[in-house]
Amino acid sequence: MTSSGISPHEFRQTLGRFASGVTVVSALHGGNRRGMTANAFVSVSLEPPLILVSVDKKASMHAVLEGAERFGVSVLSTTQQHLSDHFAGRPDAAINVPWFEHQGLPLLSGAVSQLVCRQHSMVDAGDHTLFFGEVEYSRYTDDDPLLYFRGQYHEIS
Repeated sequence: MTSSGISPHEFRQTLGRFASGVTVVSALHGGNRRGMTANAFVSVSLEPPLILVSVDKKASMHAVLEGAERFGVSVLSTTQQHLSDHFAGRPDAAINVPWFEHQGLPLLSGAVSQLVCRQHSMVDAGDHTLFFGEVEYSRYTDDDPLLYFRGQYHEIS
């Protein structure tokens, strides 16, 4: 039980009833492309254009983002579930990750949208850190996004 009396399992199951898009957060680390699946992604402000992504402090991507001046966010399309799995800790060596670079930052081709962000701020939030990014570049398509709901992938129907 947490100090509030809600078990972590109960909290996770309750919040799993909120449908979200699926993103891959990316950055360069030691010259290598790194990515992590995240559905804890939020639009924060229009002026300036700010987003945030919440990252578990135990995740290897946490240290990457702490040291990154810039990071990318790719909102996955319905055809990219395999990439979500790959970057969620279930890597598949057979996958050819469709990276492309914008101003030296890795993003995923075929995504519904892509953002390039400059690190704005970091906020400690329990067992996670909230990484705020100021959007410097964005592009989008009209493809359908991959959704995550009750622990499973879904599509808009």
